[in-house]
Amino acid sequence: MEPVVAYLHYLSMIFIGAFLAVELILCRPGLSAVHVRLLPRLDVGYFSAALVALATGLLRVFLYAKGWPFYVSNPVFWVKMALYLAVALISISPTIQFIRWSRLLGAGSASLPAPGDVARVRRLVHIELELLALIPLMAVLMARGIGR
Repeated sequence: MEPVVAYLHYLSMIFIGAFLAVELILCRPGLSAVHVRLLPRLDVGYFSAALVALATGLLRVFLYAKGWPFYVSNPVFWVKMALYLAVALISISPTIQFIRWSRLLGAGSASLPAPGDVARVRRLVHIELELLALIPLMAVLMARGIGR
């Protein structure tokens, strides 16, 4: 079972990156109504992948892999957790905006999001991707015993 949990953990991280990359591609100046409606649905996929990553990560810490004492005593693990939390917290604002934009469009508003709003959300999604890219680095460092 441990290999399956590890595989799902890695796969969920790939999906998180994929969903964020697609959000970044779509959330750009000239955002269309089709994309406004699509972004909240993509964000649900992103959130689902993040939950799978969290659940499988907790399983790996407490039931599999190297055991919880290995992880909690390693400062690199805490950097990894801080990065995950930072990505999660930063994602709140884009999620709220995606939902707001979609609801306004669904309520019959013909106006699309202001370019400044789109640029701000795009910047946040870009930061999420940058921080997400550091998480596997922390995993590699931990696996090599760095931080112990």
